[in-house]
Amino acid sequence: MGAGRFPELPPSLPRRGNALSKACARALLALFGWRVDGSLPDRPKLVAIVAPHTSNWDFVLGIAVVYALGLRVRFLGKHTLFRPPLGWLMRWLGGTPVVRETPQGAVTDAADMIAREEKVLLGIAPQGTRRSSAGWRSGFYNIALAAKVPILPVAFDGERKSVRLFAPFVPGGDYAADLPKLQALYEGVRGLKR
Repeated sequence: MGAGRFPELPPSLPRRGNALSKACARALLALFGWRVDGSLPDRPKLVAIVAPHTSNWDFVLGIAVVYALGLRVRFLGKHTLFRPPLGWLMRWLGGTPVVRETPQGAVTDAADMIAREEKVLLGIAPQGTRRSSAGWRSGFYNIALAAKVPILPVAFDGERKSVRLFAPFVPGGDYAADLPKLQALYEGVRGLKR
């Protein structure tokens, strides 16, 4: 899929925006040379993992991509991002705050939210932080497992200016065995900040 092309949104995924918001987001991405490679699965419920997470610009890029696709996304974010003056915006964009120091209830809360909604794509940065040395946390995996939904791996490839969509991954219940398979998809991918 070349620059300026975007995958079609399958009927089962949740939608947001209109023709104007989609056109504006696509124009913005094209202006900066970004494209979306791959396709979205026709699944009503997914946990999307977005990596690597290296910059605050990842969020801006992600919002531009979801509007360019016309996709409604829910996401988990650091609780401090939801304070005034921008807390209302983060919630309006689909955010739910998580307190990193006490994340124990986040898995259950997220799985319950997925169960309640007819269609939902929950976006999570598996690193949980912008530090390039940070390992992946298991929360995304435990949420997908508890909610019985596939994981959609998404890469923000800063070197190629490509948001890459991979095939859905069904967690088998063995995090130690599944994690290397997921991380292998991101081999050679460089984030926005190096």
